[in-house]
Amino acid sequence: MKKIAVIGSGSWGTAIASLLAGNGHDVLLWSYSKEESEALARDGENKRFLPGVTLPASIRYTNALEEAGDHGEYIFMVTPSQATKKTAEKLAPFVRDDTIIVNASKGLEQDTQMRLSEVIAAAIPKARVAVMSGPSHAEEVARNLPTTNVIASGSLAVSEEIQDILMCDTFRVYTGTDMIGVELGGALKNVIALCTGIADGIGVGDNAKAALMTRGMAEICRLGVSMGADSATFSGLSGMGDLIVTCTSMHSRNRRAGILIGQGKSPEEAINEVKMVVEGFYATKAAHTLAKRMQVEMPVVEQAYRVLFAGMDPKEAVMTLMIRDRKHESERDVIDGR
Repeated sequence: MKKIAVIGSGSWGTAIASLLAGNGHDVLLWSYSKEESEALARDGENKRFLPGVTLPASIRYTNALEEAGDHGEYIFMVTPSQATKKTAEKLAPFVRDDTIIVNASKGLEQDTQMRLSEVIAAAIPKARVAVMSGPSHAEEVARNLPTTNVIASGSLAVSEEIQDILMCDTFRVYTGTDMIGVELGGALKNVIALCTGIADGIGVGDNAKAALMTRGMAEICRLGVSMGADSATFSGLSGMGDLIVTCTSMHSRNRRAGILIGQGKSPEEAINEVKMVVEGFYATKAAHTLAKRMQVEMPVVEQAYRVLFAGMDPKEAVMTLMIRDRKHESERDVIDGR
């Protein structure tokens, strides 16, 4: 039995805490607000994010980062991407030496475009940082439906250590060392999910959605390779696997927000209606900046940026993609940026 702190009690943080407690570990779940922490302890259920899911009675709850840091041999960071830096900085004084911290959030830091594992490592340099990603809607993990994920860190031994505490009959974990690829796949698929949602909202059909998913992954791969990722990572669970589930499921808040935008709502109205953090909104701006910096061609991301931040009509964005210059498709061309 390991002592594990989970930082963040949204749907995914709560699902991870439930999974780990079900595996017999001593789990402490941290919430940003005292009221939420008390409600979880009282109800044994996250009524806001995972209604109807009974949480293991062994989970303990707190809103004190000092208690969470002291408890954790392992710490899972599951905060919204834009809260990661501030939360990690506040947590840092309480983290034990050589603690393993697993970033399970999917996004990029808005101001710096840093990967979240980089944000955590900068704030807590004494920790060993790993990342966790893959096709894993919290609603299904919390209900013990079969799911697979990937753990990546700079050390395969660390990845395997985390694999051991997560694995069970309904949650299979693969290991790797390509942290860049795993994190970028998890962050940028949210941009493409917004786009496929917009396509659904407009009603352009399944053919267009399939094209957006495929060419969107080509863009993610190009950017990832330019930043040092292994192109093969994007064919795996944290790449194509996560993209498929996020672009096709109504569990996806990014897809739901996209549908509303395609139906005529403004991005702000869509996000407010979803009532949850829409990471793709932030990731679009970060990806757009990264593409310019790395001189990588990302036409789908470019059009998403124009729709979300420059007031472009979604139908015009689709037409702009359709009338681009003729291209040739091959694996090498995908990586080289054609």
